[in-house]
Amino acid sequence: MSALHSPAADRNKQPILDALLTLLPPSGTALEIASGSGQHAAHFAAALPRWHWLASDPRPEALSSIRALRPEGPEPLPLDVLQEPWPLPPGLPPLDAIFCANMLHVSPWPACCAALMQGAARHLRPDGLLLIYGPFVVPGLATAASNLAFDADLRARDPAWGLRNLEAVQQQADEAGLGLREYRSLPANNLLLIFNRNPQP
Repeated sequence: MSALHSPAADRNKQPILDALLTLLPPSGTALEIASGSGQHAAHFAAALPRWHWLASDPRPEALSSIRALRPEGPEPLPLDVLQEPWPLPPGLPPLDAIFCANMLHVSPWPACCAALMQGAARHLRPDGLLLIYGPFVVPGLATAASNLAFDADLRARDPAWGLRNLEAVQQQADEAGLGLREYRSLPANNLLLIFNRNPQP
């Protein structure tokens, strides 16, 4: 099967990578949740040769696309965040990073957010990072018109979908034992949320 293609992933992969390069140590093991086409995984793995970058997705077509883009890479994992336990390879060490892009607004709330946070709390090493990318509603800040339109379109397609409120995401993280260390604004009105076990006061 040929690789899937996401124009949005092509546009945002480099800005996300630029942020990751300032956040991640020189080497480590990362798990990408909901890798989709695999464009992010392929781009990040090529730019981070000392990282073991594992891609995952529950959909067979996505797994095929990831394999097509990374034929020499590790086998992608058929992982759904709602699974318990997550089907990680035997002997995999605690993770240095978990990355998830554009999943929370197209998945049932709050089950998938809670499962993501709880899985990260289980599998991250003590100083590991959970990195979540996507559009969010930030209390006290005006939401861009394009994001409001996107939210309306999502909810029309599926009532369980929609942009998530940052405070609600933080609450799910807090309940799992994680805290929001910071967030960074990226192009096209998206954020990169950075969680860890020991957030700065």
